[in-house]
Formats: sequence, C-alpha cells, structure tokens
Amino acid sequence: MRNLLFLLAILLFLFVAAFSTPAHAADCHALAQIALPDTTILIAEPVVGGSFTPPYGAPLTGLPAFCRVSGILHPTSDSVIRFEFWMPEKGWNHRFLGTGNGGFAGSIYYGQLGDNLKRGFATAGTDTGHQADAQDASWAYQHPEKVTDFGFRAIHLTAERAKTIIDTFYGEPPTKSYFDACSDGGREALMEAQRFPADYDGILAGAPANNWTKMLSRPRWM
Repeated sequence: MRNLLFLLAILLFLFVAAFSTPAHAADCHALAQIALPDTTILIAEPVVGGSFTPPYGAPLTGLPAFCRVSGILHPTSDSVIRFEFWMPEKGWNHRFLGTGNGGFAGSIYYGQLGDNLKRGFATAGTDTGHQADAQDASWAYQHPEKVTDFGFRAIHLTAERAKTIIDTFYGEPPTKSYFDACSDGGREALMEAQRFPADYDGILAGAPANNWTKMLSRPRWM
C-alpha cells in the first residue's frame, strides 16, 4: 500500500510539473539583446510591485509581476511602429493575446494590456506606426508606408515578434494565440484573418470599422 501511495505521489508530481509555467530560457533583461529583423528593443525590464504608470493614460494597479519589452519596428525607412510586449512572471496560461486600436489608432492601449495580464495572458500592443489622437489622420498625408503600417503591417509584425519574444522568455511558444479588438481593431482583426491567417488561432473582430471608402465618404455626403 505504501509503495502504491508513493507511486501515486510521484505521478502527481510529474503531472503538475508538466503543466506548470516553464522555467525561463532567458531573464527579462536579457531580452534586450535578442536580434530580430527590423526591430529595436528599447526596454526589457521586470515590473514588480503591482502597479505601472504608462507613458500616457491612467496608472494601472493590481498587476502581477511581469516582464515588459518595449521597442520600435522599422520595416521601411518611414516606419516607426512602437510596440509593448507584457509577459507574466508566474501563472502564464500558455496563451498569447494581441490587442488592437480604435479610430485612426496612434497609441498603445495600456489598459487592455493590463487586463490581459491579470487573466494570465502574455499580451502585446502597438500604435500601428504613428503617434496621434485617434481622430487625427494627418500623419497619413504623403506617407504611403505609414498607411501600410496602419493598414495591416504593424499588427502582423507585432504578432510575429511577440511570439518570438514569448518563446525566448518562457522557453516554449504559446499553445494558442488570439486577437481581440473592436472598431478599428475589428478592422485590424479582419485584415489579420484575410492576409495572415497563421498569426492567430482565434480572432474576435468586434464592431469592425471596415469598408473605409464607403464609411468615410458617407458623412461627407450627408
């Protein structure tokens, strides 16, 4: 009987070990040295203490300890795509959740990153290649590459780089990858599904602001 209980205890230990958060292949600071195409990593730092004050927006509280990786993607000479990758130090659910934007984008939605982090996701966001108010599209004038970044390239490259960083940090890739956004984020979601279906296993396209030619010309007509 003792031998049976001992064997059961060993099996239980192996089961728990198999499904627990894996050991890190690299510490957070070391991610600053990873070489990725057309990518500059500006920040790779652990965030502890349960709170974080983003570059803009309200401070976030109640956060688990996480690794923050922030930087810029520059696939063209006129591309400046800012990104944030957040990965929980403990309790990772082995999934990746990408976030989107609203309006004409222009900022990273830090609040969404924080909410996703609390749910155990490794998560990522981007400003889609410009910094501006969500109602401001002046950045697009005579900048076709920035339009392409906003249209689809920024979300796609952010997903690719995020999954590489996640794999490096945890020592294994996410078992599932999702994208969840609405409004312009819903349009971003549809573009991902149409152009890059391998980026995500599941996509939630809420209130997609698609068919822009018709949508934006209608107010002028009215």
